[in-house]
Amino acid sequence: MSLSSRTIFVILCFLFVLAPYFTRATIDGVQGRCDSHIFKNGKHFRACIDLPVLDSFLHFSYVPETGVLEVAYRHTNIESSSRIAWGINVITINPTSKGMLGAQTLLAYRNSTSGFMRAYTSSIKDYSTMLQEGPLSFRVTQLAAEFFNGEMTIFATMVLPSNTTVVNHLWQYGLLKKGDRLGMHAMSGDHLKSMATLDLLSGKVTTTKAVNGNMILVKRIHGLVNAVCWGIFMPIGAMAARYMRTYKGLDPMWFYVHIFFQTTGYVVGLLGGLGTAIYMTNHTGMRSTPHTVIGILLFALGFLQILALKARPDKDHKYRKYWNWYHHTMGYMVIVLSIYNTYKGLAILQPGSSWKIAYSTIIGIIGLFAIVMEILQFKNRWGYLWCKKSEDLEAIQTPSIDV
Repeated sequence: MSLSSRTIFVILCFLFVLAPYFTRATIDGVQGRCDSHIFKNGKHFRACIDLPVLDSFLHFSYVPETGVLEVAYRHTNIESSSRIAWGINVITINPTSKGMLGAQTLLAYRNSTSGFMRAYTSSIKDYSTMLQEGPLSFRVTQLAAEFFNGEMTIFATMVLPSNTTVVNHLWQYGLLKKGDRLGMHAMSGDHLKSMATLDLLSGKVTTTKAVNGNMILVKRIHGLVNAVCWGIFMPIGAMAARYMRTYKGLDPMWFYVHIFFQTTGYVVGLLGGLGTAIYMTNHTGMRSTPHTVIGILLFALGFLQILALKARPDKDHKYRKYWNWYHHTMGYMVIVLSIYNTYKGLAILQPGSSWKIAYSTIIGIIGLFAIVMEILQFKNRWGYLWCKKSEDLEAIQTPSIDV
């Protein structure tokens, strides 16, 4: 055998010996931190999945004959003041449930006082849940959690119903509030994509179609329509009635401007805002939150304002002042609640800081304009009080003459 042939033979043998290591390195590069992760407690699982969003990983072992599912849900790059959750909807129990409602959930967080991890279960029955501790629809054992080096993990063993092969699962994280109260997770971006269908036999994950761009778009339309109609148009309409009417040359223009903004705000808000709210309710369920309650109250108050126009007395009628008091009080109440509820909606939607900055800037300009107009019209609007006091004081100081 020639020298060159021997060299080629040695190189081929070398590559043959090292091939498995190169292959292994390639697989580790594709599967990332999931397949190469080693648990501190020495646990091993048959399968693992790099979940598509939120820096999360799922490790599990499943025995279909017994329905025993061992899981470890990991969330990396997380602060100690956070909580994590992983839940499933068993298709044999809830065939149509893919999201939050009906989810049988494992939760964990780090106690801010003791520093110990707490893990518990919670069955989510409605969107107003406070994630209270409670039993699941199946048995859960060996529930534990750990936090180490910016990574939080939940361990559990579950006994699923027989013949369970596919589940709809979801995963989330959020910040803890004061007193270790579990805060609501964000309602935008990847937080709306963290659910999928999981095949326990093959380990294949299929993104749930229920969470798509359409729902995100509807939520943004809902927020934009209500912010403009209730949070901007309503204050402008009230200002038109308050400040324009003091100028004789703007009568009756102020009335039409007032009616335009108030009517447009109510009608468009009713069609767009309430319409999108109904759409979201049909697809994700009704959320009994303060934002929802205030929204319904605003529609009711707006309708009462419309009815009040039918009962408005003439200017010279003796009851006109009582009607004005009612109309103004209800109007200012609507404005305050509208602005407050707009900020509540932005906190829920979390579309980005630019939305909140833009709305705050507009409201700031409207508020500044109102302050300037109050100063300019102060004498005309409130001057009669001082005139009346001066007349009363003069009458007191004038000596009476007995005849």
